[in-house]
Amino acid sequence: MRGRRPTRRAAAFGSAGALVTAALIAGAVTAPSASADARTVKDPEARGAAVAAAKAAKKGIDWKDCPEDWGLEKPIQCGWVTVPLDYAKPYGKQIKLAVDRIGNTGTKSERQGALVYNPGGPGGSGLRFPRRVTTKNPLWANTAKAYDFVGFDPRGVGHSAPISCIDPQEYVKAPKMDPVPDSEADKSAQRKLAAEYADGCKERSGAMLPHMTTPNTARDLDVIRAALGEKKLNFLGVSYGTYIAAVYGTLFPTHVRRMVADSVVNPSREKIWYQANLDQDIAFEGRWKDWIKWVAQNDATFHLGDTPAEVQAEWLELRATAKADPIGGLVGPAELISFFQSAPYYDSAWVPTATVWSKYAAGDTQALVDAAAPDLTDTAGNAASENGTAVYTAVECADAKWPTSWKTWDRDNTRLHKDYPFMTWANAWLNLPCATWKSKQHTPVEVKTKKGLPPVLIVQAERDAATPYEGGVALHKRFKGSRLITEKDAGSHGVTGLTNPCINERVDTYLLTGEVGKADVTCAPHATPKP
Repeated sequence: MRGRRPTRRAAAFGSAGALVTAALIAGAVTAPSASADARTVKDPEARGAAVAAAKAAKKGIDWKDCPEDWGLEKPIQCGWVTVPLDYAKPYGKQIKLAVDRIGNTGTKSERQGALVYNPGGPGGSGLRFPRRVTTKNPLWANTAKAYDFVGFDPRGVGHSAPISCIDPQEYVKAPKMDPVPDSEADKSAQRKLAAEYADGCKERSGAMLPHMTTPNTARDLDVIRAALGEKKLNFLGVSYGTYIAAVYGTLFPTHVRRMVADSVVNPSREKIWYQANLDQDIAFEGRWKDWIKWVAQNDATFHLGDTPAEVQAEWLELRATAKADPIGGLVGPAELISFFQSAPYYDSAWVPTATVWSKYAAGDTQALVDAAAPDLTDTAGNAASENGTAVYTAVECADAKWPTSWKTWDRDNTRLHKDYPFMTWANAWLNLPCATWKSKQHTPVEVKTKKGLPPVLIVQAERDAATPYEGGVALHKRFKGSRLITEKDAGSHGVTGLTNPCINERVDTYLLTGEVGKADVTCAPHATPKP
């Protein structure tokens, strides 16, 4: 369950001035000649990436108004970038990636190129990134003067050759099984569901699965860079987007100009992805306790208990009630976890989640049903949720080899559940399709500094649940010359989107000047949410 906005599976992992013409963008900086690279590179996929980048640089992007149903208002424009499905066969099957952009809000002389964004996942869409300009997001006003804001749907996501593993309406049906097993029979039933899900991925999206890897997404990112006419990449990666950044920085060190990694996936080969998910279970429990404590401190508002123990008891009672008789016929323990996990993910969910819970405790059952139950009439939203989980599963299963022995999974998750019960089993079932995956599982890239990599800025909250703090430290050690900004005593996922001047000003300075500062920095936490 890598850093992403929660979805509604039983457990689940998630954002000017006049536009510059395409000709001006292409002419602002000279794209590198990739054809020479292609002749000298021995690795077939690296050679294929160079070929694809050269073609993209020549073709550029035909920018047009975005399709109405994409929900992207003018002056945001949309286009397509063509990439090989398999970089070892650059002249073979091609897929199209959806991209969008809004021009920099400053002058022509202020412009520093394009800033490309990925929000995480795997499975997240970056197409809403240019809306930080149209909605006048104050945190990004300075950066927007210098950069075009560019988003994209990664391969398999949204409009970019989307994959699927199950019928979306079937996917959202509720209530689902309680993720916490009461018996061996419960475990067997969950194992059967996970194996069926893996089979569904193969049946519905088999041709894409071997190529749904983070290294391929990094190669896609380099082709997008070339299509934008950018000699070097400016990139903001959040959550899983930091792993894309880590792999891109390893594969294309000389193509990086500025890179911000926010809320970092631990890039260690030993962590990707089985161990990373176990680490996440521990971190989620810690952040869940932070939120429970906050709810207790605000008992005058929420009336759920004035000590953490009382609030936790209220949670266990709610869970038991939903297990015995799903609330509204739809909300069982699985749906509760999908809804409540937003609070340990994002501080912005603290008040809304506690408010819904408080209403339920006061007798308003409908508030909880509306918040936690699926909406079968929202076919577009359900398709997007199903697609997000399909991509999440496909990428994590393809990136690395997973344990195939159920004994390993059972042992590790049974042990963790004793002390970290909030998320452990839900996370296990989400990832278990990787144990019976019917497609190639690769060896992760060894992330490290290579010649030409400039300083990278790393931002990490100390108590992040989705991407534990150690991930930021690990990337910092691997990327020489990088700087680590730590937000102390904080745990909201996606730090650069929060108001904290200590962090915001340093991110601005880096993106505008390239300066990372002389030493790592520890910042005080952003403001705690107020009811």
